[in-house]
Amino acid sequence: MAKTILAVDDSSSLRQMVVFSLKAAGYKVIEAVDGRDGLDKAKSQTVDLVLTDQNMPGMDGLELIKALREMASYQRVPILILTTESSNEMKALGRAAGANGWLVKPFDPQRLLEVVNKVIG
Repeated sequence: MAKTILAVDDSSSLRQMVVFSLKAAGYKVIEAVDGRDGLDKAKSQTVDLVLTDQNMPGMDGLELIKALREMASYQRVPILILTTESSNEMKALGRAAGANGWLVKPFDPQRLLEVVNKVIG
């Protein structure tokens, strides 16, 4: 059975690239347009991996991660941040919020798949 990934990004073009890459590799992908939408979708089902942008209107990636980590069903689900932010300070904030990894945009689709495969096999 295909693993399911929740892809959260306010940029439709970037989300389309992520979805295309993941679906081509055999993953099922649920799309969310921002942090609030991602949280709503996460509440209705558990996924195998969350891939979220950091900078989004309303609820950013760190807020989303913190909210997910408060849910029992998301305590152990891997969460990766895909963002233009690459400072050590931001990475530390991501780890403190509960993120398992970090990918910098623009991303290489092959690198994305390598990281996803490593995290959820």
